[in-house]
Amino acid sequence: MTERLWAPWRMEYLEAPKSGACVFCEIGALPPAAYREKLVLVAQEHAFVCLNRYPFAPGHLLVVPRRHTADFAGLAPEEYDAWMRLCRDAVARLRAATTPEGVNLGVNLGRAAGAGIADHLHAHVVPRWSGDSNFMPVVADTRVMPEYLDESWKRLAPFFADVAGQHA
Repeated sequence: MTERLWAPWRMEYLEAPKSGACVFCEIGALPPAAYREKLVLVAQEHAFVCLNRYPFAPGHLLVVPRRHTADFAGLAPEEYDAWMRLCRDAVARLRAATTPEGVNLGVNLGRAAGAGIADHLHAHVVPRWSGDSNFMPVVADTRVMPEYLDESWKRLAPFFADVAGQHA
């Protein structure tokens, strides 16, 4: 008999009206009071950090420049610098919060490179542990997540409290 891995939180996304607007631009325009609901850990003038709603591992972060651009060249030097500094800060805090054995830091430029949201530049910061990728993605096209997003946010938020910017 086939086993089922239930993911009921996906229905909210599937049934939600699609505005066609950029999700990162929408998050970047939110007031701080909405950060917690949208899983934002810190927001600065030029960039913000949030949890990925469709993570590869618990604690999978996105570091997003506020400017809507698909490539590095679309950022002014001060925006690029602020974004890269926030990537560095996100890696350090993720390491402190989750004690991974390694961290993937990457940017997918274009759909062919794996970008799910290709029109708005963003970096993935993914904690990794030996053996965290098991057989499920290979044989069942399924990822097993050992922690709910809300629990990941609660674990990570205190580690971002000292990063300059706005917090929930």
